[in-house]
Amino acid sequence: MEDVIETAIGGKNISQTVEGQERYPINVRYPRELRTDMDKLERVLVATPSGAQIPITLLADISFNSGPPEIRNEDGQKVGYVFVDVEGKDYEGYVKEAKKIIQEKVKLPPGYTLVWSGQYEYLQRFKKRLLTVVPITIFIIFVLLYVNTGSVAKTLIIFLAVPFSAVGAIWLLYLLGYNTSIAVWVGLIALMGVDAETGVFMLLYLDLAYYEMQAKGLMKTKQQLDEAIVHGAVKRLRPKVMTVAVMFMALVPIMWSTGTGADVMKRIAAPMIGGIFTSFILALVVYPAIYGIWRQYFLEKKEARLSV
Repeated sequence: MEDVIETAIGGKNISQTVEGQERYPINVRYPRELRTDMDKLERVLVATPSGAQIPITLLADISFNSGPPEIRNEDGQKVGYVFVDVEGKDYEGYVKEAKKIIQEKVKLPPGYTLVWSGQYEYLQRFKKRLLTVVPITIFIIFVLLYVNTGSVAKTLIIFLAVPFSAVGAIWLLYLLGYNTSIAVWVGLIALMGVDAETGVFMLLYLDLAYYEMQAKGLMKTKQQLDEAIVHGAVKRLRPKVMTVAVMFMALVPIMWSTGTGADVMKRIAAPMIGGIFTSFILALVVYPAIYGIWRQYFLEKKEARLSV
């Protein structure tokens, strides 16, 4: 009977046709008008071992039922997928809310399991990797900055850009309506390196102004220190603005891009644009003040030693 059902309804390959290097199967089954007519299917004859032919309705009940288009298998178990499009929420937040509702209103039969897959699964896997990647990235940046500056204090001052840049990145993501995703985290990690660059650039000009006045023997009072900081922070503003402007010119056009991959690139560029803006304000306003406090501390210690 199964052979009759396969041949008449599902179709059975009996041979293949050869056309050059191409092979096409030859499939035999009833025409569509017979396969979709219940009355005609019930009159399909099945041959018995004795040679007699009887209607298939004497051997089986025939009916139309909705079922899966295909039977899928995963981890040795049958699986059915429910596809969900998420709008207005991040994947993690949606899944947390959905899990709570399902736990309250749905009782799974014995032997059934519910697993959340897709982008949510990728995000969870990526978050675990972030626990390793982010500390390693911060450590590498710290080592490179220390090798460049030769001072732990200067390195820590430059590292102040990280929380300040995060403020701008998070605000811009909020204004654009972007949710947390792998692309956003990639942009935040890249932002750390860009912030370190602006911090090093600002600290370089502050150091140049400080050591220039020190070489002239003018670094003896707090007023002279303030003049050196103003000279390094304000009077050399043009190269700092040019540096940040070049970054903006490279990143801002991405926000108007279209086509394949544009959505991903926008979410990478958005935190970098917002972070660069706030870190630039930090470099102009906060860096000079912290640098002055740090240098003033050593200046006072020097004066105390001389007075003794």
